[in-house]
Amino acid sequence: MVVSPPPRLRLPAEHRRRQLLDVALRVFAERGFDGTSMSELAEAAGVTKPVLYQHFRSKRALYLELLDDVGRRLQDTIVQATTSADTAHRQVQAGFAAYFRFVSDNPNAFRLLLGGTSRRDREFSEAVERVEDAMAAAIAALITTDLDDDHRRLLAHGLVGMAEGASRRYLAPGQGSSPESLGLRLADLAWAGLRGVKRDDQ
Repeated sequence: MVVSPPPRLRLPAEHRRRQLLDVALRVFAERGFDGTSMSELAEAAGVTKPVLYQHFRSKRALYLELLDDVGRRLQDTIVQATTSADTAHRQVQAGFAAYFRFVSDNPNAFRLLLGGTSRRDREFSEAVERVEDAMAAAIAALITTDLDDDHRRLLAHGLVGMAEGASRRYLAPGQGSSPESLGLRLADLAWAGLRGVKRDDQ
C-alpha cells in the first residue's frame, strides 16, 4: 500500500504575506539587501519563487514594504504606550520604554530600518525618513509646552534621534540595561530638557 504524503498546508493570503515579511526581515538583516536574492528568500520561507512573486513584484518592492511595516509597528507600539499614560511625564517615560522594548524584541527590525543599506539607497532612505517623520508627528502632539508647530516638530525629531542613538548603543555587545531602565534614563533627560524649552520670542 502506497501512502501519499500529506498535502502542503495552504495559508490564507494575508497569513502567507505576513510569513514572507517575517522571513524576509530575518534574511535581509543577516545578509543585507544586495547579498540576498529572491531565490534565497523563497527557500528560507519554504515557498517557490512564483509564490513569492505573487505577493511582491520585486526584491526592492519587498524591502520597501518591510521598511513601512517595521515603521508602522514601531509607531503603533509607541502610540499605544503613551496613550495609556496619565501624565505628560509618564507619557515620555512610557514612549521611550516602548521604543527600547521594541528594539530589544525586534533587533532585526531596528537593524533593517537604520542599517547601512537603508541609508545609502535613496529610495530606502526616503522610506526611513517617512517613518521618522510619522514618529516625530506623533511625539510632537504630546508636547504641551507653549510652542509653535515647527518648534514642536523640531524637538520631536530631536527625541527620535536621541532614541535611535541610544538604541545603537543598547544593541552593542555587553550592554545589560533593560528597556525600562533605559527608557527611564532617557525620559529623565528629555523631560528636564522639555521643561526648560521656551518660545523664541521669550
